[in-house]
Amino acid sequence: MKLSDLTAYEVLEERRLEDLNAIGYIIRHKKSGARIAAISNDDENKVFYIGFRTPPENSTGVPHIIEHTVLCGSDKYPVKDPFVELVKGSLNTFLNAMTYPEKTVYPIASCNEKDFQNLMDVYMDAVFHPNIYKHEEIFKQEGWHYELEEKDAPVTINGVVYNEMKGAFSSPDDVLQREILNSLFPENAYHHESGGDPLHIPELTYEEYLDFHRKYYHPCNSYIYLYGDMDLVEKLKWMDEEYLGKYDKIELDSTIALQKPFEKPIEVNKAYSISSTESEEDNTYLSYNVAIETVLDKKLYQAFDILDYALVSAPGAPLKKALLDAGIGKDILGSFDNGILQPVFSIVAKNTNKSEKEHFLSVIRETLEGVVKNGLNKKALLAGINSAEFRFREADFGQFPKGLLYGLQCLDSWMFDDMQPFMHLEAIETYQFLKEQVETDYFEKLIERYLLQNTHASVVVIEPKKGLNAKNEEALAEKLKAYKESLSEAELEQLIADTRHLKQYQEEPSPKEDLEKIPMLKRSDMKKEAAPLYNEELTMDKTPVVFHEMFSNGIDYLSFLFEAGDVKEEDLPYLGILRYVLGYVDTKSYSYADFANEVNIHTGGVSCSVGIYPDAKEEDMVQVKFAVQTKALYEKLPNAMHLIKEMVATSDYSDEKRLYEVMAQLKSRLQVSMSSSGHSVSSMRAMSYFSKNAAYQDSTSGIAFYEKVKEIEEHFEEKKEELITKLVALTKQIFTPNRMLVSVTATKEGIAGLEQEIKDFKKVLFEDKVIGEAAKLTLEKKNEGFMDASQVQYVARAGNYRKLGYSYTGALRILKVIMGYDYLWINVRVKGGAYGCMNGYLRNGDTYFVSYRDPNLAKTNEVYNQIPEYVKAFEADERDMTKYVIGTISDMDTPMNPYAKGARSMSAYLQHITIDDLQRERDEVIHASQEDIRNLEGLLSAVLEQDNLCVIGNEDAILEEKDMFLQVKNLNETGKDKE
Repeated sequence: MKLSDLTAYEVLEERRLEDLNAIGYIIRHKKSGARIAAISNDDENKVFYIGFRTPPENSTGVPHIIEHTVLCGSDKYPVKDPFVELVKGSLNTFLNAMTYPEKTVYPIASCNEKDFQNLMDVYMDAVFHPNIYKHEEIFKQEGWHYELEEKDAPVTINGVVYNEMKGAFSSPDDVLQREILNSLFPENAYHHESGGDPLHIPELTYEEYLDFHRKYYHPCNSYIYLYGDMDLVEKLKWMDEEYLGKYDKIELDSTIALQKPFEKPIEVNKAYSISSTESEEDNTYLSYNVAIETVLDKKLYQAFDILDYALVSAPGAPLKKALLDAGIGKDILGSFDNGILQPVFSIVAKNTNKSEKEHFLSVIRETLEGVVKNGLNKKALLAGINSAEFRFREADFGQFPKGLLYGLQCLDSWMFDDMQPFMHLEAIETYQFLKEQVETDYFEKLIERYLLQNTHASVVVIEPKKGLNAKNEEALAEKLKAYKESLSEAELEQLIADTRHLKQYQEEPSPKEDLEKIPMLKRSDMKKEAAPLYNEELTMDKTPVVFHEMFSNGIDYLSFLFEAGDVKEEDLPYLGILRYVLGYVDTKSYSYADFANEVNIHTGGVSCSVGIYPDAKEEDMVQVKFAVQTKALYEKLPNAMHLIKEMVATSDYSDEKRLYEVMAQLKSRLQVSMSSSGHSVSSMRAMSYFSKNAAYQDSTSGIAFYEKVKEIEEHFEEKKEELITKLVALTKQIFTPNRMLVSVTATKEGIAGLEQEIKDFKKVLFEDKVIGEAAKLTLEKKNEGFMDASQVQYVARAGNYRKLGYSYTGALRILKVIMGYDYLWINVRVKGGAYGCMNGYLRNGDTYFVSYRDPNLAKTNEVYNQIPEYVKAFEADERDMTKYVIGTISDMDTPMNPYAKGARSMSAYLQHITIDDLQRERDEVIHASQEDIRNLEGLLSAVLEQDNLCVIGNEDAILEEKDMFLQVKNLNETGKDKE
């Protein structure tokens, strides 16, 4: 059967997508009006999504709440949380849902055909026939609800989306992005917060929420995407028979109106909260933003990405340099948001003051006028284009399936033109066009027209305000108090009953017969063999090389790992700083700006990292490596090596002005990650009290590292000599031939000239020195509460099971799934209202439990204390155990690109993990029983009895529970001397 034989559909276009080596189809379902785009190729990692255009009319977050709630059961799959059942029991390679400013998307991916079909069915039933009409409890749990435990208690508000957005609104970066969008589009959907503003979420009624679903979740408003190696005819036939054919097309207008250009730029001022000990000085964000045509201009879509690099984002780019030289801000960022109807180009100065606003704008104008008059740096333009093209051709999206990223990019244009889903996936021709324009004044004309003469612009100022959160919480408490006082006795009793009822609803498991309706694979469907390791030990010019041989699309992935285990404890933060400084200061032959351009013209990047590898066999043994990495086309390997030699051997740390700029930018970016990645930071910190592995990580990238960077930045004049001395000493200590180990992922052709390159590299390295003893690390239990201005918490508990005689087993991988999607999910997320919860068990014994954007603190810690009890009484029949096993295998079998396969193999090599270890672990997972999980009770009790606690979060919440901590600190307290 051919596509043309499907009478239910009309094939509007079929064409070859050369850049993706695929065939693209644009299809319409005749009866319902559903739009379908398909990309057919040989990728086994198949992708499907269904998306809807969902323009918000206010900031109650209704699109976001619907995104959460339609995945809470449907007609065909009436269990409470099919999403979680699928995560636990499918081989998915991606499973989630996302709310954007004007669209909501439900994507899945899997390499297993049967699994892929199951996931499609659950998602299609979820969006069209959700249980939200039958159970108001779903809306209350995921959206918002009033809570009253007993008559004398205060009324509170809880809900997963409500708490998620409280966390999002705690981040000044998120507040800025939101205000930029709102400022430029006052008359269309982008003026509203589709995710929901916590101030407005409680205004949403159950009926309004249902009306939104009724209106927009119809096939005629849908965008369905299929990608990969599949029988397209069979999939479309099934879709018509099961879902689409049951609907008639209706008239529905969900279009996003074009915002009329402004007559003159506007200004918006907003405040964000900082903690009581942070300084309001040097903490303002200034931004200049312009709207640029529409996303349907193929050339501008790419050209402004290149301009962002050449003008703002590249090290030493003219706008960045001019603003830093003028003393405006400590971190200058550019961004081009081309995922909306009218793309937005922004220039942002962080860590500055409102008084600098006019100066900020005049420096931008003068710099841009100078660039238009004198021309842009042509090498910077070429570097930007080459870098973008390298990324496009490599299609490395980390753990995300490339088919998914292609699909989301389709929506950039498809959402606004039914016949243009593939517009931005055919990019090679556009890159070629842009390269040809470098020698003309094309880019300068874009600057003149869109950045200098464009009146559709806004200036957004985000100012810090101490205690703003506390003030808002106070106002909310007053409002809730007044609400409570307005209730009659009967209404109070009803609210208490409703609170109790919701808890009961959340605690009650779905009936077994409903759970069995969720389609599931069998253990026999699992691949029995562990994924191979690709480690071939070679020697090149007496240097050990680990070769990971595989097809890599003509790219060498090369890493030079230098032994750093003998770096003293007090110098570890400087090792972390060295990672950020290399490549961002002048070298003998290049200014730092020219160096960045050379890197992007000739390679896919040159970077540094600090790798910590705990030994899987020897307790307390940790390898520390300072890595210098690059990726480059085989023929460009000499260029890449020339740049690495320059960077490692001739970097100049003596430019104090430049060094300060790097430190200020580093501090600014770490500050953001401390709150946005609070779950990772707090769990690592909790483990650093007892684990060498975590202590190394904390010192080179966590809280200890942040504290050192902050101290140097705030007292730079008195610290700069020491900083320069340390960087020079570390460079000479680490970069010596006898410390070097090489890791390379490529084919044999890709390593043909590597031996000569290694030989030449060693000539420029520093003199061999004896490698000293491993650093002695001070490990002590601190149990800290780190206070910041966020409205939520990240609560981490940690311990180590190997220190108490327990050993690693594959059952711990299953426990991670059980905890993450059963016990912790139900108690921390569903009942507690936190946005997320995680747990992990390393082979070296390090273990953690952590919550994400959590309104609770002591309650969550109590949930952790009950884990052993839950595991002791754990019950699962064969079907349930199989489900957990499948979910675990899915986690272990994430498809990997060549770079990831090489990195996984090298990590195993350094941790002394063999293929036999991996096979044993896999066998333990596949054959695990209920008893294997119950047997972990002692291990978990041992971990939790160690009582290592670290919390990052709301100042008042931590002070209220200060007795839980040995130390309470301010995360961002300014250390600057007061005038």
